[in-house]
Amino acid sequence: MLQPASGRLWIWLSILLALSLSILPLPIQLAPFRPDWLAMVLVYWALALPHRVNVGSAWVAGLLLDVLLGSTLGVRAMAMAIVVYLAAFQFQKIRNFSVWQQALIVGCLTLVGKVTVFWAEHLFSRATLNVVYFWSTLSTMFLWPWLFLVLRQLRRHFNIK
Repeated sequence: MLQPASGRLWIWLSILLALSLSILPLPIQLAPFRPDWLAMVLVYWALALPHRVNVGSAWVAGLLLDVLLGSTLGVRAMAMAIVVYLAAFQFQKIRNFSVWQQALIVGCLTLVGKVTVFWAEHLFSRATLNVVYFWSTLSTMFLWPWLFLVLRQLRRHFNIK
Protein backbone atom coordinates (compact mmCIF):
# COMPACT_ATOMS: atom_id res chain seq x y z
CA MET A 1 0.00 0.00 0.00
CA LEU A 2 1.37 3.42 -0.93
CA GLN A 3 1.52 5.40 2.28
CA PRO A 4 1.64 9.04 1.01
CA ALA A 5 -1.19 8.57 -1.46
CA SER A 6 -3.29 6.31 0.72
CA GLY A 7 -4.24 9.09 3.13
CA ARG A 8 -5.41 11.28 0.31
CA LEU A 9 -7.26 8.34 -1.20
CA TRP A 10 -9.19 7.62 2.03
CA ILE A 11 -10.07 11.28 2.46
CA TRP A 12 -11.46 11.54 -1.05
CA LEU A 13 -13.29 8.23 -0.73
CA SER A 14 -15.04 9.57 2.37
CA ILE A 15 -15.93 12.75 0.45
CA LEU A 16 -17.30 10.66 -2.44
CA LEU A 17 -19.35 8.63 0.03
CA ALA A 18 -20.72 11.87 1.49
CA LEU A 19 -21.61 13.04 -2.04
CA SER A 20 -23.39 9.74 -2.66
CA LEU A 21 -25.35 10.05 0.58
CA SER A 22 -26.27 13.62 -0.37
CA ILE A 23 -28.06 12.47 -3.53
CA LEU A 24 -29.50 9.23 -2.15
CA PRO A 25 -33.29 9.23 -2.63
CA LEU A 26 -35.26 9.48 0.61
CA PRO A 27 -38.98 9.19 1.31
CA ILE A 28 -40.80 12.52 1.16
CA GLN A 29 -41.34 12.47 4.94
CA LEU A 30 -37.59 12.16 5.62
CA ALA A 31 -36.22 14.39 2.85
CA PRO A 32 -36.35 17.63 4.91
CA PHE A 33 -34.20 15.94 7.57
CA ARG A 34 -31.41 14.86 5.19
CA PRO A 35 -28.17 15.68 7.00
CA ASP A 36 -25.56 17.77 5.26
CA TRP A 37 -23.17 14.85 4.79
CA LEU A 38 -20.68 16.72 2.66
CA ALA A 39 -20.35 19.61 5.10
CA MET A 40 -19.88 17.22 8.03
CA VAL A 41 -17.16 15.22 6.27
CA LEU A 42 -15.37 18.34 5.04
CA VAL A 43 -15.52 19.96 8.48
CA TYR A 44 -14.15 16.80 10.10
CA TRP A 45 -11.18 16.63 7.74
CA ALA A 46 -10.58 20.37 8.00
CA LEU A 47 -10.43 20.06 11.78
CA ALA A 48 -8.39 16.86 11.84
CA LEU A 49 -6.02 17.56 8.94
CA PRO A 50 -6.21 21.22 7.91
CA HIS A 51 -3.11 20.86 5.76
CA ARG A 52 -4.86 18.18 3.66
CA VAL A 53 -8.45 19.44 3.39
CA ASN A 54 -8.88 23.15 2.95
CA VAL A 55 -11.02 25.72 1.15
CA GLY A 56 -9.87 24.47 -2.25
CA SER A 57 -10.90 20.90 -1.46
CA ALA A 58 -14.25 22.18 -0.22
CA TRP A 59 -14.73 24.19 -3.42
CA VAL A 60 -14.09 21.13 -5.60
CA ALA A 61 -16.39 18.92 -3.49
CA GLY A 62 -19.11 21.60 -3.51
CA LEU A 63 -18.78 21.94 -7.27
CA LEU A 64 -19.25 18.18 -7.61
CA LEU A 65 -22.37 18.45 -5.43
CA ASP A 66 -23.69 21.25 -7.66
CA VAL A 67 -23.23 19.03 -10.70
CA LEU A 68 -24.85 16.02 -9.00
CA LEU A 69 -27.86 18.05 -7.83
CA GLY A 70 -28.18 19.97 -11.08
CA SER A 71 -28.27 23.27 -9.25
CA THR A 72 -26.72 26.61 -10.15
CA LEU A 73 -23.04 25.92 -10.68
CA GLY A 74 -20.85 27.26 -7.89
CA VAL A 75 -23.54 27.91 -5.28
CA ARG A 76 -22.80 24.93 -3.06
CA ALA A 77 -19.11 25.24 -3.89
CA MET A 78 -19.15 28.73 -2.41
CA ALA A 79 -21.15 27.55 0.62
CA MET A 80 -18.79 24.62 1.31
CA ALA A 81 -15.77 26.89 0.93
CA ILE A 82 -17.23 29.35 3.46
CA VAL A 83 -18.11 26.57 5.92
CA VAL A 84 -14.64 25.00 5.71
CA TYR A 85 -12.97 28.39 5.94
CA LEU A 86 -14.86 29.18 9.15
CA ALA A 87 -14.00 25.74 10.58
CA ALA A 88 -10.35 25.87 9.56
CA PHE A 89 -9.95 29.43 10.83
CA GLN A 90 -10.56 28.26 14.41
CA PHE A 91 -9.65 24.58 14.08
CA GLN A 92 -7.36 24.54 17.14
CA LYS A 93 -10.11 25.86 19.40
CA ILE A 94 -12.86 23.68 17.93
CA ARG A 95 -10.75 20.52 18.31
CA ASN A 96 -10.55 21.08 22.08
CA PHE A 97 -14.31 21.21 22.54
CA SER A 98 -16.29 18.12 23.50
CA VAL A 99 -18.00 16.26 20.68
CA TRP A 100 -21.39 17.65 21.70
CA GLN A 101 -20.07 21.21 21.69
CA GLN A 102 -18.58 20.51 18.29
CA ALA A 103 -22.02 19.32 17.18
CA LEU A 104 -23.44 22.73 18.03
CA ILE A 105 -20.65 24.42 16.10
CA VAL A 106 -21.18 22.11 13.12
CA GLY A 107 -24.89 22.94 13.30
CA CYS A 108 -24.09 26.65 13.17
CA LEU A 109 -21.68 26.09 10.28
CA THR A 110 -24.24 24.12 8.28
CA LEU A 111 -26.79 26.83 9.03
CA VAL A 112 -24.36 29.38 7.55
CA GLY A 113 -23.99 27.10 4.52
CA LYS A 114 -27.75 26.75 4.12
CA VAL A 115 -28.28 30.52 4.35
CA THR A 116 -25.50 31.03 1.79
CA VAL A 117 -27.09 28.54 -0.62
CA PHE A 118 -30.51 30.13 -0.19
CA TRP A 119 -29.13 33.62 -0.69
CA ALA A 120 -27.26 32.65 -3.85
CA GLU A 121 -30.21 30.69 -5.25
CA HIS A 122 -32.48 33.63 -4.49
CA LEU A 123 -30.20 35.89 -6.55
CA PHE A 124 -30.43 33.63 -9.59
CA SER A 125 -33.99 32.38 -9.30
CA ARG A 126 -37.14 32.93 -7.32
CA ALA A 127 -36.30 30.71 -4.37
CA THR A 128 -38.64 30.99 -1.41
CA LEU A 129 -37.66 30.43 2.19
CA ASN A 130 -39.45 27.74 4.16
CA VAL A 131 -38.74 26.71 7.75
CA VAL A 132 -38.53 23.08 6.60
CA TYR A 133 -35.35 24.04 4.71
CA PHE A 134 -33.45 24.36 8.01
CA TRP A 135 -34.58 21.09 9.64
CA SER A 136 -31.62 19.25 8.19
CA THR A 137 -29.40 21.31 10.49
CA LEU A 138 -30.87 19.43 13.47
CA SER A 139 -30.18 16.02 11.96
CA THR A 140 -26.66 17.17 11.05
CA MET A 141 -26.04 18.19 14.66
CA PHE A 142 -27.45 14.89 15.92
CA LEU A 143 -25.30 12.76 13.57
CA TRP A 144 -22.04 14.70 14.07
CA PRO A 145 -20.82 12.73 17.13
CA TRP A 146 -21.25 9.39 15.34
CA LEU A 147 -19.70 10.58 12.09
CA PHE A 148 -16.86 12.10 14.09
CA LEU A 149 -16.17 8.77 15.81
CA VAL A 150 -16.34 6.79 12.54
CA LEU A 151 -14.01 9.14 10.67
CA ARG A 152 -11.60 9.36 13.60
CA GLN A 153 -11.46 5.56 13.73
CA LEU A 154 -10.82 5.49 9.97
CA ARG A 155 -8.06 8.08 10.32
CA ARG A 156 -6.38 6.18 13.15
CA HIS A 157 -6.76 2.74 11.60
CA PHE A 158 -5.22 3.76 8.28
CA ASN A 159 -2.76 6.19 9.91
CA ILE A 160 -3.91 9.09 7.75
CA LYS A 161 -1.72 12.12 8.28
